[in-house]
Amino acid sequence: MTSTAALINFDRELDVRGQSCPLPIISARKALDALTVGQVLKVRTTDKGSTTDFPAFVQQTALALDAFAEVDGEYHFYIRKP
Repeated sequence: MTSTAALINFDRELDVRGQSCPLPIISARKALDALTVGQVLKVRTTDKGSTTDFPAFVQQTALALDAFAEVDGEYHFYIRKP
């Protein structure tokens, strides 16, 4: 894990490993709806397409991508709700 991602605090973790597009994004959207402003969702996925899907999702929805890390074949995204 990158040192930046290792230092990111998060409020909720979503494990969508083994799911493929569009399920990780749909699940993340639902999880983010339950968070309050300023909280961070950590998403763990194995879907290689998520490396382009999540940055696009964040940009389209005005969320903030605090960090991204690739760890042992998993992709970890830290998404802040503004």
